[in-house]
Amino acid sequence: MQSTPNYLWSTEDLLGQGATASVYRARNKKSGELVAVKVFNNASYLRPQEVQMREFEMLRKLNHKNIVKLFAVEETVSGTSARKPAALTGPVTRGSWSELQERSGGPGLPAPPKRQTSALGTLVALVAGMNHLRENGVVHRDIKPGNIMRLIGEDGQSIYKLTDFGAARELDDDEKFVSVYGTEEYLHPDMYKRAVLRKPQQKAFGVTVDLWSIGVTFYYAATGSLPFVPFGGPRRNKEIMYKITTEKPPGAIAGVQRQENGNIEWSYELPVTCQLSAGLKDQLIPILANILEVDQEKCWGFDQFFAETNDILHRIVVDVFSLQQASLHRVYIHSYNTTTKFLDAVFKQTNIVPHHQEYFFEGHLYELDPNLQADNFYRTTEHNPLTLLSTAEHPEEVVGVRYRDPALDFPKFVPKVDVVADCSAAKVSGGSHTPGGAPAMGAHPGALPFALQSAVGAGYQTLRIARALRRCRELLARGLHWVIGNLKTECSRILEQKRGAFSVLACLQLMEAKTHMLYEADPGGSGVPALKDVTVVKTRLQRVSEELSQCSHSIFDFQGVLNGILSELAKHRQQVHEDKSIQQIKCCVEKMQLIYKQFKKARTCLRLGYNEEQIHKLDKVNLGHLARKVVLIFQDDCVRQYQEALTLHGSRMRKVCEIKKHLKRLSNRISACSVEMTECQDGLQSVGAQKQSLALVPPAPSPVHLSQARQEMAFR
Repeated sequence: MQSTPNYLWSTEDLLGQGATASVYRARNKKSGELVAVKVFNNASYLRPQEVQMREFEMLRKLNHKNIVKLFAVEETVSGTSARKPAALTGPVTRGSWSELQERSGGPGLPAPPKRQTSALGTLVALVAGMNHLRENGVVHRDIKPGNIMRLIGEDGQSIYKLTDFGAARELDDDEKFVSVYGTEEYLHPDMYKRAVLRKPQQKAFGVTVDLWSIGVTFYYAATGSLPFVPFGGPRRNKEIMYKITTEKPPGAIAGVQRQENGNIEWSYELPVTCQLSAGLKDQLIPILANILEVDQEKCWGFDQFFAETNDILHRIVVDVFSLQQASLHRVYIHSYNTTTKFLDAVFKQTNIVPHHQEYFFEGHLYELDPNLQADNFYRTTEHNPLTLLSTAEHPEEVVGVRYRDPALDFPKFVPKVDVVADCSAAKVSGGSHTPGGAPAMGAHPGALPFALQSAVGAGYQTLRIARALRRCRELLARGLHWVIGNLKTECSRILEQKRGAFSVLACLQLMEAKTHMLYEADPGGSGVPALKDVTVVKTRLQRVSEELSQCSHSIFDFQGVLNGILSELAKHRQQVHEDKSIQQIKCCVEKMQLIYKQFKKARTCLRLGYNEEQIHKLDKVNLGHLARKVVLIFQDDCVRQYQEALTLHGSRMRKVCEIKKHLKRLSNRISACSVEMTECQDGLQSVGAQKQSLALVPPAPSPVHLSQARQEMAFR
């Protein structure tokens, strides 16, 4: 235990650790309030006195919700060792503070379902915090994931804060500095050359060096890996690290050397393992490309950086699920953008042209007015998106959930007991992280530049992917159910349309029969042409009758097929409800998390006793067993069921789309029959009008005498 006059903490309650200080969770001796205490170690005394005090002075000056707040500086109380300064920067609740790169979900952002929210939360914190620094003329000079802390607010929401201002100093936009601070993986290349390579560097540095660090930090936060990685890792291959950052082509946001002395592979996009949506990626890539610019003259300034990032943060999100492609999309647009802009944005992500986009929401067809502003759209979420149906003749191919096989990220544990290595293996797999979070590439050159996940992190990653696969299955079934419901309504409408057409047909057939009988009752020469017209009408009406009868049979067949698919979907919903694979994976990962905590605790011991060592070995065996079980459940249950669902969905969608096309044709055929019947009605009325006009002219005496029956028929 350690303490100051007013605070008490356990050295095992560690929140974070740096080169010159450690951060613990402490308690107020009177109130019990939890706070964060930063205790400086012996290495901190190697710095000049003014440097030691600079952080305190800087924090007292700054006051922002996204910057850690200093409210007391006290000295530790100890009877045997020298007193050390301790900075109190709270408050903090139990389990609420954690370094960005030290979360249970592995490197980068937290485990889902909050990765996207956390990415934006980190961006918001960086932008708002850095803006406050610029307003106060401060340059941080050591921005990295380890210096972004997370606090759980009273409302349960995450609050991200910039911390560790030991390297910060006051500097106006037009001023320069020559002293070098920071963590080498996040340093601007000009600073890297001088601080790491120890090469003469006469260049002074401006405030934009913080932008480079922001770019690297956010890339790491979004992907779990560093953007620039030489073979062997940044700490082992410093010259190539410098070469990558200084020779980066315009627009590139990452560069990796996979083989020793090999070429640099440049990337202009975020990797597939980055769990941000394609819509958010499209917004962020230009920002990363322009702040990860080695030439300070070409690099964006803070004003442009703030303007562009705030433009993203002020957009609204519309979630869209493409039914045929089985893919979920997030569209970022301004609230004042209209439907036309939205449809174009969807086209960029799905390749479905605007006039082929048909939407459903909560079971109903959702018709978007072209002039409707996005602010008036229905509110969507990832679990309740707009469902997009392509009406194209040949819909787009299935895309599905894009993911990297999580089995590649689980570590292999060696039998030998090494508490430090075992803790790292439980936390870092697929190789090792070099100091500062840089992944080493020598052991697994093919696995990078993707994130080197922790064993626990790989478990959470597997859980996230499993949930995404299940969500996709649920959205497929729900969207298809909505479309079928709409088609059944369309079947009923067409049947009603057909019944109406049959009613008109019956009247016209009766009218035709009466007209035909009327002319037959008067076989005079003047009625012969009209009788021929009536015969033509009769033939046309017979064709209409045959056409309508065929339509009836087709609709009943379609209804049977649709009802059959609905029965299959009901069984699918029951199967999903009974599936426990997600719960099984979650249970395994929670057990892995407990083992990792034990490994982390054992790492603080110089040597384990015999019994503790045996327990450690068994925990290690159990950790490997749990990891294999997670992979097995994922592959045998989650992936298999997902692939089966995709196959069935493809077959069902083909049937549904065919029925939709046929129903459209049937409706058009019935409409054509209605047009045909209208023309027949006009023809019969024309013939009837001729007969009436002839009846008004006194007939010439005829030598032919009608029988009494014929006269009565003609009269009728």
